[in-house]
Amino acid sequence: MGKINFVIKRDGTQVPFTPERITNAIYRAAVSVGGRDRNLAEKLCKQVVQYLEEHLPKGQNPDVETIQDVVEKILIKNGHAKVAKAYILYRDERARLRQQREKITIRPSPNIPWAKIWQILDWAITHNLHTIRSLNERISKGEITAIVSESEMFYEEDIKNVIKIITSRQKELKIILISGPSSSGKTTTTIKIGQLLQQKGLNLVTLNVDNYFYDLTLHPKDEFGDYDFETPQALDLEMINDHLQRLISGEEVHIPFYDFKTGHRTDDHTPMRVESHEMILIDSLHGLYPPMTENIDDDRKLKLYLEPLLQMKDDEGRYVRWTDIRMMRRMLRDAAYRAYNPEMTLTHWHYVRKSEMRNIIPNINQADFIINSALPYELAIYQPKLINLFENWTKKYAADPLRQDALERAKRIHHLLCSILPINDDSIVPGDSVIREFIGGSILSY
Repeated sequence: MGKINFVIKRDGTQVPFTPERITNAIYRAAVSVGGRDRNLAEKLCKQVVQYLEEHLPKGQNPDVETIQDVVEKILIKNGHAKVAKAYILYRDERARLRQQREKITIRPSPNIPWAKIWQILDWAITHNLHTIRSLNERISKGEITAIVSESEMFYEEDIKNVIKIITSRQKELKIILISGPSSSGKTTTTIKIGQLLQQKGLNLVTLNVDNYFYDLTLHPKDEFGDYDFETPQALDLEMINDHLQRLISGEEVHIPFYDFKTGHRTDDHTPMRVESHEMILIDSLHGLYPPMTENIDDDRKLKLYLEPLLQMKDDEGRYVRWTDIRMMRRMLRDAAYRAYNPEMTLTHWHYVRKSEMRNIIPNINQADFIINSALPYELAIYQPKLINLFENWTKKYAADPLRQDALERAKRIHHLLCSILPINDDSIVPGDSVIREFIGGSILSY
């Protein structure tokens, strides 16, 4: 029996063998079917390692596929059929995604809101903000004030349209869900919608679903051992549904409180009641995730989706990626408000993106209305704040096989920022702009 020191990745590179990754994978599969026993996951991991050490030829390192095969075998052998099925399905899903990336296809994605995209692209062309070059030209001509005004007005138009929808359905509506991936601007948008509705005499009651996180010790982890707050399975979805049902029926419930410093949830903490003339407002990553509100009739809820749907090409004819905009936003916000190192945002973005692709993006077309939070000039604001960091990361991770995702993102964004004329004066950004949510200085109370 030989000790395992390394694992062979799919691309042929060799990386250190870390049993905790197997534990995390088993636990995540268990969480997806309702399990929360991490000690059991650790015991099963030990069996996987023991099996590999007993059956691999001496001196031979296992590849990823071999390890996954053994995990399935051990789960089934120990009677954990549901967990094994969840693990197999997730494994198959990742395999399909890899195959899709390897294929060249002209089939349009069902996860992209094409009608909205065309509307935004038409606006961008009309305002000469559809390429990095045109943005730079307008900045060079001293038109930044006009660019800011045009961009902010376009965003505000979407919010006004949402208000029209809500007021037209106010008799049956009881829950307004504002959803979208990380750093899409949900908090600012939620506040703006709330303010406008209050002006029309509609009272809003905010339900913060972050208070429904399970205790940190019950959270799933990613392959690097980081706690994953991005997955909906980190939330007590059963309790959320129960409380929402009771609230819209006029009952009082005691919502929990989650302490992010200790990672502990206190149940029955804060009394809450929704009167007949009030609506529940929920700002959540997973507002469109079906199990989040599966017990609530569709006519009682309005589902809004938010994303910075920027339609701007670089000098090589490639569109700026929305996920890159959001990652830069999150870096700035986490550094400004949460004492969170921007580099940690970069290295953790892989599981942020995985959860989005699995639990958020596929549900876009369930939204009743899509809000575009992209402001074309924001790239020029971020440029001087981040360009040096991305340059350093392209060097730091160049030879690290475990951080290839971080390296790819760093190189792509550094290349983008190098092509943009910087704006060093933040005073041009309005005090209530969605950008202020990330760079600070907002006049709104978050």
